[in-house]
Amino acid sequence: MTTIFWLCRDFRLSDNPALAAAAKDGPIAPVFVIDSALMDQGAASRWRLQRGLAAFDTALREKTGHGVTILRGEASDVLPKLARQIGAGAIHASDWPCAPMRKAQDALRKALGDVTLCLHAGHLLIHPRMIRTKTGGSYKVYTPFARAVREAGPDKPVNRPRDIAIAADLPKGEDLAKLNLAPDMRSGAAVLDRHALPAGEDAAATRLERFLDHAKGYGEGRDRLDMDVTSGLAEALALGEISPRTVWARSMARIQDDRTSADDARKFLSEVLWREFAWHLLVEFPQMDSRNWREDWMEFPWRPRGAGLEAWQQARTGIPAVDAGLREMRVTGRMHNRVRMIVASYLTKHLMIDWRAGLRHFADSLTDWDPASNAMNWQWVAGSGPDASPFFRIFNPVTQAEKFDPKGAYRRRWLLGYDGSTADTARDYFDAIPKGWEVPDAYKSGDAQRKLAERRVAALDAYGQMREKLQSL
Repeated sequence: MTTIFWLCRDFRLSDNPALAAAAKDGPIAPVFVIDSALMDQGAASRWRLQRGLAAFDTALREKTGHGVTILRGEASDVLPKLARQIGAGAIHASDWPCAPMRKAQDALRKALGDVTLCLHAGHLLIHPRMIRTKTGGSYKVYTPFARAVREAGPDKPVNRPRDIAIAADLPKGEDLAKLNLAPDMRSGAAVLDRHALPAGEDAAATRLERFLDHAKGYGEGRDRLDMDVTSGLAEALALGEISPRTVWARSMARIQDDRTSADDARKFLSEVLWREFAWHLLVEFPQMDSRNWREDWMEFPWRPRGAGLEAWQQARTGIPAVDAGLREMRVTGRMHNRVRMIVASYLTKHLMIDWRAGLRHFADSLTDWDPASNAMNWQWVAGSGPDASPFFRIFNPVTQAEKFDPKGAYRRRWLLGYDGSTADTARDYFDAIPKGWEVPDAYKSGDAQRKLAERRVAALDAYGQMREKLQSL
């Protein structure tokens, strides 16, 4: 039977249950759909997705002699039409369980008629319905959730299909070589390209093995801004160029064979579990990117956005660690995880600006954008989310920089003029920003650092007033 392999994420041949099931049924039509949900994504993530699509297309051509058919329109319009054209009896796809994809899946089912839509769990370690509390609910706290996943054991990766037959008489589709999914990147695309990590399944597998070869010190060094000790797999996981199940299986095999630092590799896997936690929460609460998880946070007195948000977005707050992180993101599409917390804490607590404004800026700027992780982590820092950091935990960006960037190497890398920096990476920021941004060429801290204590007190007062108001209701 001819089937359609609807490529949504999971740009890989290995451990791709949707591809394996489709190939087993007979000839497949590998299709990628450019729909409105995709084009609503942030520019940087669309730019990176196109690189992943191109790498997958190359790998598929090498194996089958045929690439991906790229169609533009809503899945509910183009896929039923294609199914009728080629006589397909089923559509296989990886389930990417976020609200826009759920909407697209529901509309597609209604339009398919007798054609079956088969969704496969390929994006997570284990299906959310398999991890439940004793009362049958979902976990809201990370530690018992992680324990439950470890006890249940993640699903095992599926083998790469030995043979993949491509269906005949497929439509031509759009030319990948001429495609531009992120025209709104403008000059920023060239800057991202200069700093891009290699895309594709093979590159992700190599990066994982290289990380496990040198994992010693990850547990202690992962928070250091001036050291390159992390895996660098966030983009690949976000696009499914490597599956979390493969990451888990390869890491555990290396631990068991004593071919990596066991404690550090386990700490790395706890970060994979944190990503998993975010996705399980998003399945339970699809509005996590737009609504406070904790309803009482509806009463928090966020300040108007205005100049404070604009300065934060343009990385000219006068707080070196904050501005360095935001400039790193503009130049590379990535940001060190410790700096993400510093940057988010400064926005939501020192500036008291709604976390959703920060979430949207990250969503537009990150090449490793992940809807679940982005939403949960912003709510975690703000204090409004499940298992959130207490609001009174307010990162001091100055002392954080002193602790995790003790010699200022990270700040000099991204801030032109900071401590005499002339780094090319710092200069690249000015090639990446829109023309309307007025950012001084030479970095100056200004008086923002002197106001940190005052702003901390104001934030705690606002939180206290919210609690008092709620208690009086």
